[in-house]
This record gives sequence, C-alpha cells and structure tokens, in this order.
Amino acid sequence: MSDGLTPMMQQYQKIRAGLPANTLLLFRLGDFYEMFFEDAKEVAGLLNLTLTKRNGTPMCGVPYHAANHYVAKLIKAGKRVAICDQVSDPQPGKIVQREVTQIISPGTISDLNLLEAKQNNYLAAVLFGGEKYGFALLDLSTGEFRVTELAGMPELLDELARVDPAELLISETQTDHFSDLTATVPLEEFLFSRDHATFTLIEHFKVHSLDGYGCAHLPLAVSAAGAIVHYLRHQMRRNLGHVTGIGSYRTDSLVALDATTQNNLELVWSRASKAHTLLAALDRTTTPMGARRLRHWILQPVRDLPELNRRQQLIGDFLDESYLLEKIRETLREVRDIERIVSRLSQGNGNARDLLALRFSLSEIPNLKGHLVALMRPEFGPREEGDRLAFSLGRELHPLPELTDLLTRGIVDEPPLAVKEGGMIREGWNAALDELRAAASQGRNWIAELQEREIATTGIKSLKIRYNSVFGYFIEITKSNLGSVPPHYHRKQTTANGERFITPELKEMEGKILGADEKMRALEYELFSQIREHVLTHIDAIQKTAAAIAVIDALASLAETARLFGYSRPVLTANGRIQITDGRHPVLDQSLVDGKFVPNDVLLDLESNRLLLITGPNMAGKSTFIRQVALLVLMAQIGSWLPAASAEIGLVDRIFTRVGANDDLSRGQSTFMVEMNETANIVNNATQKSLVILDEIGRGTSTFDGLSIAWSVAEFLHDQIGARTLFATHYHEMTDMAVTRNGVKNYNVAVREWNDQIIFLRKIIEGCADKSYGIQVARLAGLPPEIIKRAREILGNLEQAELSAGGRLKPATGGRRKIKDDGAQLGLFG
Repeated sequence: MSDGLTPMMQQYQKIRAGLPANTLLLFRLGDFYEMFFEDAKEVAGLLNLTLTKRNGTPMCGVPYHAANHYVAKLIKAGKRVAICDQVSDPQPGKIVQREVTQIISPGTISDLNLLEAKQNNYLAAVLFGGEKYGFALLDLSTGEFRVTELAGMPELLDELARVDPAELLISETQTDHFSDLTATVPLEEFLFSRDHATFTLIEHFKVHSLDGYGCAHLPLAVSAAGAIVHYLRHQMRRNLGHVTGIGSYRTDSLVALDATTQNNLELVWSRASKAHTLLAALDRTTTPMGARRLRHWILQPVRDLPELNRRQQLIGDFLDESYLLEKIRETLREVRDIERIVSRLSQGNGNARDLLALRFSLSEIPNLKGHLVALMRPEFGPREEGDRLAFSLGRELHPLPELTDLLTRGIVDEPPLAVKEGGMIREGWNAALDELRAAASQGRNWIAELQEREIATTGIKSLKIRYNSVFGYFIEITKSNLGSVPPHYHRKQTTANGERFITPELKEMEGKILGADEKMRALEYELFSQIREHVLTHIDAIQKTAAAIAVIDALASLAETARLFGYSRPVLTANGRIQITDGRHPVLDQSLVDGKFVPNDVLLDLESNRLLLITGPNMAGKSTFIRQVALLVLMAQIGSWLPAASAEIGLVDRIFTRVGANDDLSRGQSTFMVEMNETANIVNNATQKSLVILDEIGRGTSTFDGLSIAWSVAEFLHDQIGARTLFATHYHEMTDMAVTRNGVKNYNVAVREWNDQIIFLRKIIEGCADKSYGIQVARLAGLPPEIIKRAREILGNLEQAELSAGGRLKPATGGRRKIKDDGAQLGLFG
C-alpha cells in the first residue's frame, strides 16, 4: 500500500484486495458509486461513462440512486460486481466506514428488478468424471437446488440448453475439456473433491449424511453441488438459509428434448418473437411462480402416467366448475412472488416492502384453500384422481395467520424502500420507538418555530434553517442580507450564495433532535430485523406454500387456455399409439389473423403406421403439420389438454426434430453438415418409444445424393429403430417405400390448381403428391416473369427425358421422373 495514497484510497485498496478475481468494485462516496484504476477504465467502456482523473487516478462514477440500472448492464455483460456501502454516518475529520455488502454475478442475482420474473436464474456446476458428468443447479433467487448425473457430453449439452444457466462453475483443471461452453467460472480443483463437497453440504444442511436427500449414490453430482455451496458462501458471501434441501432427478424419467428440438419446436424461444412460442400460447398464469413452473414443465415433460392423469383431471375439475376456476385465478392475482421474496429476506437484501408483499400474499391463502375445498365438494360430482391432487396441494398451503397478523400490526401500509432511514414500523408496535418519534417530532416543530421567530427578529425574510448530514442544523443567509446578521450568530461555513451560521440555542437542540433521530432509526432497524428473523422461522412452510401455488397456477393457466380455445382431454397410454382427430397447431390456432386454422388428423403406431411419408409443395403446410404433432404430444406429457376433437397419446421417451436449413459459421459447418449432424444424432439415439420429426432430409446436396441419404435414413428408422416418424420430403420417389414396407404410409398436402394458380388447402390426405409446384411457388414469391417462363421450358424438357447411367438423356416413362432399375442399383429398395 503506497504511502502517497490518501486514507480513503488506502481503504479502497484494502477492500479491493479482498475481492474475488475479475470482480468490479462500486465504492460508495457520498451520492455516487465510484470506480478507480482499471475498474474505471473497463466500466467506462461498458457503460459509456466519462472517464476522468483525480491526482492522476482514473475514475468514473454513477449516482447511487440509479445504481441498479447500471449494475443490471454490467451483469448482462457477464461481469461480477461488488457493492461497497457506507456503514457509518459521515463525521467531520473521520473516514467513513465502508464494507462490501454484496457481490453480484449473473448467477447470483437476488434483486427482483434485475431478474426475469417468469424465468429461473440458475447457477450450475459440472464435473467430468471420465465416463459421466456430475451436474448441479441452484436458483439462488428461489432456493431450488437439484442434482443429476449425465451419461455424456451430448446429454450435458441438452441439459445446459434446457436449464440455460447464467454461470457454470467448473474445475480449473478441466477448463480445456469445457472450452466450448460459455459463462464458465473456473474454481480451485479441491472444491470439487468428493470429501470436501460432502462435508460442505452436510455442514450446510446440518445433517449426518446425504442419504435422506437421495443423492449419496451420485458422487460426481455431489461434488458439483458442494462446489456451488462453497462458491456462494465463501466467494460471493451469501447467506444460504433459504436453501433448505437438495433433490436429485433422473433424466430417464423425463422426455428428452435436445437443444435442436427445443429450438425447432420454438418451445420458449422463437426467432420471430416470444409471442410465437408454445409457452406464450399456454401461459395465462397470474403469478411469477406459476409462470416459472409452466416453463419448467414445457422444457421437461414427464413420462409418469399417473402424475399426468392427476394433472389432467384437475384441469377437468377446473373446467367443470368455471366459476371456481375464475375465483382461484382472481385470488392468485393478489399473490406476489413469495418464493423470491423469502429468498431476499434470507440473504439480508429484503426490505419492509417485501414483508408487506408477503403479508398481502399470505392473507389470500385461506381464500385459495377454501376454493380448493369447494372444488372437492360432493355436490360437484366424483373427484377421484382430482381429489388426490387438489387435496395434496391444499395440504401444502399454509395460511400462517399468526405471522400475517404480526406483519399487519408491525409494518406500515406504505413503507419506504430503504431499511435504515425509518418509517417502516407501525405506531403502537413498540413504546420506546413511539417515545423517540414524539421527541423527534417535537424537535422538528421547535425548529420550524425557531425559523419563524428569527425571521421576525432579524427582518430577513429569506432566512432558512436547514440540515445536512455533514454540518447538522444551520441558519442559511444570502449575501444580500449579511449586513442584518445579529452578533450572536457564529459563522459555520461560506457558500457561493451566502453564509451558514449556528447559535448556541440551535446547537443545543440539534444534539437532542439528532440523538433522537439516530436512536429512532437504529431501534426501527432492529425491530425490522426482529420481524424479518421471525418470518424466516417459517421459511419451510412459506416455500411449500409457494411450490403449491406454482402448481395450482400452472394448471389453472392450462385450464383457462383449454376453456378459451376448446381443448379436449387426451387419453394417455403406454401402447405407442398416437391418434389425433382434428388437431390444431397450438400457436398458430391462436395467432392466425386471416382465417381459421385448418385441423388435421394423424395416426401413428408401432405396427402399420410407423412412418408417415408426407409430400407436397413448399408453403402448403408440411412443416407446420409435423411440428404440430410433436407439440401436441409434448403438451400431453406436461398434463395439458389438447387443441383437438379427440386424441390418444402413447407416451414417448424422446422427441427428435430435424427441421429447416441452418449453417453454423462459428464452427465452419455448412447447412448440409449441420443437417447431417442432427440426423446422425437422431438415428444414433432414437428408440422405438421416440417420436421423430424429419423435414426435407438431403436437400443440401445433389439430387441423387440427397435422395439416397433420405431414403436410407427412412429405411433405418423404420426397419432398425421402429420409431414413430413423420417424414416430410420433396422426393416423390420415396413414396414407393410404401410398396415394400408395411409400416410406411403415404400422405400429402392437398392443393388445387385453377387458371395456372395453386390454392393451398392445408389438409393432410392419404396418398402421395405427383408435383412439387415449385414454379408456382416461385411465381408467388415474386420472381420475374421471364425467369418463370424459362423455368417452365426447362421443366418441360426435363419431363421428356432423364439422365442415363452413361450421362446421355433417354425418353421419360411418365409425367414425373421415377427411379426403378437405377433405384435398385443405388440400393434404395434394400
């Protein structure tokens, strides 16, 4: 530490040295948070601030009252930020005491203004163990903590795509192994050792072993979880009192959705807009907790038939009693995000407004509980499965009337945002506080009376008695009136506009007022802390209540969507049969402006309808149809009702999609290579229980190469895997597969030709298309007439001849090119 530094800068350097690496320090100086040295240079660039210098030291700053706005930008840029606040009042001649009150990183945000209300904010950790990966994730804002072990890198990448962690902790010895991953934070290797991690978790949960949490048999996952807890407690200095348990989950109990499928089906994200996602179509939740739960269900559908039936039945009960459904939704609208509120209170970031929001929310629990009880009343009919779910959810709702009463009597109806400035505790809650408030109020009245008296005595009408935290109370007189200042006024400070004075009488009263104010604020903060700590003794009941509310809200949202758009309850089975009558695309059904969505049927099974080949022109609706089927199957496996007249859904273990044309420039991969990578992933991982959606395999290469690959892939899916498959293609030649394979059926999208125009009917009918209508589609796209005319001439020539094996043209045998003997030579028929 340099002797040339001021005491304040020495304080800064000492605090800065104690922070984790790569952490920016926001240092409170009066009304600003200042940054110095390299921090100032980096922040000035990120926030577009003016970089200045004082005594040669680079610096920049932001107003403290707007700090959240700037911190949010730094967090979005992936930075970690340490907030250093003043923890003592300014006093002349003394250095203000300062401490780091919190360290914020992308994965450790607790401020509700910085969080996406409808989305979890996960901090994850991963450890490679030679064959498997240990994976742990914790949402610090809610307390959710779960672990699993994954079989390989593809499974890890799929889970990362679903979870989308804000930070990913890794061992510093495995940085090369995870070099392709983003948002990684390397930690010391010993933090991931099993012994250290186990000790860390046992110490945190205050238990003798981890057997009760069902994760003791997952050593790699335990190692990852222990690293998270150590990182949060010791590096990020967080209180984890709200993290009261850890759960394990098995990916084989879920419907696996790889990253490609999540993107292709536009489940929670769309290139177009958030309004064009499945989540947007289904999300009519009224609480952030319910919205997060519904998002979780969509990204992690389940294969638990009894649980899905329970969800379905409760949706049915809601629809049977629409009045109660609306009452439940009205009640839920009054419930705040108590899951994140209790987390903030536990970490010491909560304020009196959080307590007020908790009070409002808890006061609605009896109503919510009563509506669930009414839903189960005998006069509303039998509720066998619905009773069990409604009853179990009702048991998890804890009204906590004593706590609600305490918060009502203790916290004012409109508390301030700050917790150390007073004004939070209701009058009558504490006698000592009431006395101090009375003394302070009397003192302030005395000051007002003194000002009027001095104006009358001196004749200076502009005389003001003011206060600031540095100089206390003083009499302020402008320059033009300095000649009228009485001799008993003692000069305290000269300003640009005049002088500030003090009198013995004012100085004496200042001590009384400030003493009362200081004691009042200190006592009020102490009382607030006591109430907060009392709230945290009920943290388990509050978290269980929040979890139950999330499920109720998510299912009520699905019920409301079903009510609005005429959904029906699907029959769920394990027999592999998928039969949908008049099915509609759940997103387009709600968003189409120019007319109604055309419904379609589908039948897939494990026998004669294993693979459906769908032909037809571009823009006719092939892609929409096959995605629609995938979305309806997924919806069924979150427990939702479906936009269909009727449906039977045989549960699937995975959903695969290969849709669209995309390249990956960052990895130097062409569109065709990306297509082949995705196809390889499907054929290497699909099972007979999977649902496979393929759109235009083989388009990225020559016609014969593409056709050969597409045909071979279709055969493999049908013959070797037996997966239920929807295969949309332009290769009409492939329709001949239905002749040689019993499980293949041909379907096409109906179109009509009229005056050289084509009309898309959007209807899937049995049989194969005999044209691609590519030239008509090109004309609709706006290609110049001369191009369209020439294309017709070329098409006519091609329809009269086909390439011979020796490269010569020979006469065609029909209206479209067919592969017969040449197809056999290519191995297309097997």
